[in-house]
Amino acid sequence: MSSPAPPRNRFERRRAETRQALVRAARQILAESGDAGASIQAIAERADVGFGSFYNHFESKAELFDAAVVDALEEFGQAFDDRLAGIEDPAELVAAGFRLSARMADSHPELMQVLRRRGLGYIHSEFGLAPRALRDLGAGVASGRFAALDPVVALSALGGTLLSLVELRFTRPDLDGDEAASRLAEMVLRMLGVPPEDAHDVARRPLPDLG
Repeated sequence: MSSPAPPRNRFERRRAETRQALVRAARQILAESGDAGASIQAIAERADVGFGSFYNHFESKAELFDAAVVDALEEFGQAFDDRLAGIEDPAELVAAGFRLSARMADSHPELMQVLRRRGLGYIHSEFGLAPRALRDLGAGVASGRFAALDPVVALSALGGTLLSLVELRFTRPDLDGDEAASRLAEMVLRMLGVPPEDAHDVARRPLPDLG
């Protein structure tokens, strides 16, 4: 998704700031409880904007909460773009995606709570990790790194597994998150056709710092 053009004047800047405040408030609500039933008044108060401002940006709460999830997905995807730039091996990209997601449960808890609570319905979204994962799956099949498979079907398996890992990180914080993610990444790579010893090695390569 291309980035919107920056606001050109004070009015547009304020309008953009108000919209982002509403999206941020919706993200916080989703992260805390997953409850999309909050009143518009409650959302506006949390965003510190006037009640009437809501309808200048969104036609409904459903539209706002969808925008909040998309905002989280794009932040998630951009985090991977920033940290995995330069990695060309599709297998390493897939494994790093799982392992970084596990770490982000600690470093970016609000973001990951949104994905935990609402991510299932966005596995095949045009935003976030889905298009990036499809790209990497396609590259892996084309290069022979992965077995011949339908990338869309494979994306369903990867997306569901990733969300299960995020759920595990929040429900079992006592577990070694890095080790659990590495083991899961290894299993996923083997499912994609990477030889066992290679999958084991790739799933444990050094990761970039999340910052």
